Amino acid sequence: MKNIVVVGGGAAGMMAAIQSAGAGHSVTLLEKNEKLGKKLFITGKGRCNITNACEISDLFSNVVSNPKFLYSSFYGFSNEDTINFFHSLGLKTKVERGNRVFPMSDKSSDVIKALQKACEQKEVVIRLNTEVRDILFEQGRVTGVWLRNGEKLLADSVILATGGLSYSSTGSDGSGYHMAERAGHTIKETRPGLTGILIKESFTADLQGLTLKNAAAVITKAGTKKKLYEGFGEILFTHYGVSGPLMLSASSLLGDWLKKESLFLHIDMKPALTREQLDKRVQKDFETAANMSVKNAMVHLLPKSMIPVLLERCAIPFDKKVNSLTREERIHIVEKMKDFDLTLTGLRDIEEAIITRGGVKTGEVNPTTMESKLLSGLYFAGEILDVDALTGGFNLQIAWSTGYAAGNQR
Repeated sequence: MKNIVVVGGGAAGMMAAIQSAGAGHSVTLLEKNEKLGKKLFITGKGRCNITNACEISDLFSNVVSNPKFLYSSFYGFSNEDTINFFHSLGLKTKVERGNRVFPMSDKSSDVIKALQKACEQKEVVIRLNTEVRDILFEQGRVTGVWLRNGEKLLADSVILATGGLSYSSTGSDGSGYHMAERAGHTIKETRPGLTGILIKESFTADLQGLTLKNAAAVITKAGTKKKLYEGFGEILFTHYGVSGPLMLSASSLLGDWLKKESLFLHIDMKPALTREQLDKRVQKDFETAANMSVKNAMVHLLPKSMIPVLLERCAIPFDKKVNSLTREERIHIVEKMKDFDLTLTGLRDIEEAIITRGGVKTGEVNPTTMESKLLSGLYFAGEILDVDALTGGFNLQIAWSTGYAAGNQR
């Protein structure tokens, strides 16, 4: 039996503690906040998308950074295992669009309660409002942790599950990176992942709050038609630019590009129709509203707030009568609906990002056990590692799988 200290009471930390205690070890879980799972509470807009019910091969295709590193942990504790695990804790789940798995209650608090109850049943010692200052080690081996209050806790192994840098109000302040670095580990550059994208054009402020559903998006490099990103889904306009599931995924995939140069976003608001089909649809709507203003005639074609913005980009007066529109103006409207172009200039601050990209270099960590290759007895789990994925429950699956692996000590 080992004496194990888990630093961080989030998704990965709680899973690691439950698994360690289940294996017969004596486990102490340290959390700097006043309660466990603070970031988990706000995940998925408070609903907590716990995993994705896709084929296991699709888990890897949705991982952005270092998917091969997760091979052992994903197969050791798969998305199916995650669902079964929560069912065993009495938490019922449901599968929604995109194979996203949520608690039946739609309450992230129920996920946290299930995990906390499992910790208590396994006799994990939970210490809240307890901040770790550093890791203690001698002669290449972990000996415990040093708390902010000066107390030293001895341990045979320490599992760092301190999260990243995003949403620092939940306790993710990057302290784990500093501890890992002082223990000899390399920290790959941290940057925002799954975050909003800034746009050059100022008119997006007029579209704030508008969600385009079933839109197609293509992002290209300046002066080329090469597609750097292509997707289908929801795009949300904000005061600074664009967000929503499509753009969040694009931010993780193209964030490094945007650090170097601007990119171009092309939105197809009517992807189900060809240009010819859309033109016929527009003509049909306009024929029945020949004496109306163009702005009012388009209410069945586009969301209300989008109409004046699109017409302004087409240089067509809002109050121009439909029967006075030229063919060229009508075609211009169709073209802009099929290719509403925007200039992407960068990402929102890491504080607003859903996840942190970068972290502890995976080459310095055993992918099967999550133990450090540099310091015996030091383990990592969750967002502190240089692994991240797209939206849809994949990042939490990384937390469960790596937490399970780190806690599965012999």
